[in-house]
Amino acid sequence: MSIHESGENYLEQIYVLSRQKDKIRAVDLCAALGFSRPTVSVMLRELRADGFVTTADNGGLALTESGEEIAKRMYERHCIIAETLMALGVSHDVALEDACKIEHDISEETFSRIREYLEKQK
Repeated sequence: MSIHESGENYLEQIYVLSRQKDKIRAVDLCAALGFSRPTVSVMLRELRADGFVTTADNGGLALTESGEEIAKRMYERHCIIAETLMALGVSHDVALEDACKIEHDISEETFSRIREYLEKQK
């Protein structure tokens, strides 16, 4: 099962929201991502069908094991790339925005080297 960049963004956002809230609703995703309710509903239907999202016991959204694996990977990439860009002098807002774009396209090799470089700098 493959997933596209937009699906990765949704999973990552569900993961981030789950660290802030007990119950994540579709409307929370709409607010966080800036998309309409119908757009979010279509994507959630696809993510459910692909086995990445399910309904939690509390009625909210929950990531499946495979969904959480992707979400954590994307979140780690986002954080490390943003931190690296800020260390290079890129402003906070631009670093976050650029990290969101870069995290989906770089190879695992490149990301590993960025992570190693950042760790050496600390």
